[in-house]
Amino acid sequence: MARVPYLTRSELPLHHQDLLDRDINLNRALVNCPSGARAFWVLGYWIRRDMDIDSRLRELVILQVGYLSRSPYEFSHHVKIALESGVSEQDIDQLIAENQGLETSLSDCDRLLLNATREIVEGPGISAQTFTALQSHFDPGQLVALTLTASFYLGVVRLLDSLAIDTESDYLPYLERFPLPI
Repeated sequence: MARVPYLTRSELPLHHQDLLDRDINLNRALVNCPSGARAFWVLGYWIRRDMDIDSRLRELVILQVGYLSRSPYEFSHHVKIALESGVSEQDIDQLIAENQGLETSLSDCDRLLLNATREIVEGPGISAQTFTALQSHFDPGQLVALTLTASFYLGVVRLLDSLAIDTESDYLPYLERFPLPI
């Protein structure tokens, strides 16, 4: 059960009701602090809509953060988004296999990106060796964007866990199909 109330649109002043255009538990909790919720979504919106990175790669990074963090909310929500953004079920199976140390058919670039994300999640950040390897695939702006994405979503999973945000029942089938590690 969430540690803060899930607010509804009618409980918000008119000028903040747009914050619940996407009526999910995370948003319903964040609107307890409307100005913070609005600031939070500025970067989130940029990552999801305006970033100059292939949506498949973006979603692999976000899925990796959710998977490694064992975040049911983040992982399930982004499995849905990933499948709508060019990530295949096989890609997700391969991501899970890669994290289990199994052989995969992922490209070298995909594996490198998952490793860089792992280094961010486990801390303190991307190693010099991994960063150098990434430079052969991405320009400096893309490297910043990918690092921002992994770092932002690592913050998201910490927020979700700290506020004990519940995963909506509509997203549970994604966790059944793609289980998180125990």
